[in-house]
Amino acid sequence: MLELGQSQPAPASDLIRDVTEADFMAQVVEASMTVPMIVDFWAPWCGPCKTLGPQLEAAVTDAGGKVRMAKVNVDQAQQIAAQLRIQSIPTVYAFWQGQPVDGFQGAVSQPEIRDFVTRVAAMGGAEDDGGLAEAVAAAEEMLANGEAVDAAQTFAAVLGEEPENAAAYAGLVRAHVALDEVDQADALIAAAPEAVAAAPEMEAAKAQVALARQAANAGPVADLLQMVEADPANHQARFDLAAALQATGDTEGAVEQLLELFRRDREWNDGAARAQLFTIFDALKPQDPIALKGRRRLSSMIFA
Repeated sequence: MLELGQSQPAPASDLIRDVTEADFMAQVVEASMTVPMIVDFWAPWCGPCKTLGPQLEAAVTDAGGKVRMAKVNVDQAQQIAAQLRIQSIPTVYAFWQGQPVDGFQGAVSQPEIRDFVTRVAAMGGAEDDGGLAEAVAAAEEMLANGEAVDAAQTFAAVLGEEPENAAAYAGLVRAHVALDEVDQADALIAAAPEAVAAAPEMEAAKAQVALARQAANAGPVADLLQMVEADPANHQARFDLAAALQATGDTEGAVEQLLELFRRDREWNDGAARAQLFTIFDALKPQDPIALKGRRRLSSMIFA
């Protein structure tokens, strides 16, 4: 049983901080834009956490500032735990450039911990990459501005220099989606090298392809809205309305309809509303306001 006031000792280094739900965005997501962040999800009642935590802290300290660590008590941060789909502890995630990029669950050996920290620290880009990171960032800006052709060409040029650049590969997939070339995007996913296929960046790309496939079969928004207004308990019509809204670019409206469907019947069609919400969230950037707000509302319903 959890005892009131029970906690792990406070971190002894500025490299290691206790983080709450209130400052998770600033201390982890935003901080990871400049330095890789390791997040240790623990709880006072978790036995393995008491061993893993100090070992992680020691390895992070030894890294000399190339990586930092945040400690999150899941008992006090249930929404964050739900948003990241943490089902057991200890769970450790690494964040870089605002996204989770690596991690593990359960107790691991000390050599494995040090290898993990070393691998994450290397993501900080201490070595010159010949400007590839800047090229990927420029391509992402092109894509955000609707310049999908130019973005695709830039992503392809980066892959010509570094074929297993996961950020460029996923960006090229998303560029094809933006160009309404979903078959080409699917083919790229199928042909992805193993190292790229397992990269977190590909999850967003796959989610965008899935949403594009659904959009092709989406019905007229006006007709579906009329059906839902006539019968609010018509869950299939509401689900289809969400898909149609997403297809027109109204992601916020789609999330609203799916949250309402989840509120009415969370188990409908084997939890289809929740699964579709996660597909939409995965397709968005982690710091996207629609994703953040939607995840918070979904979490509040799950834990109500």
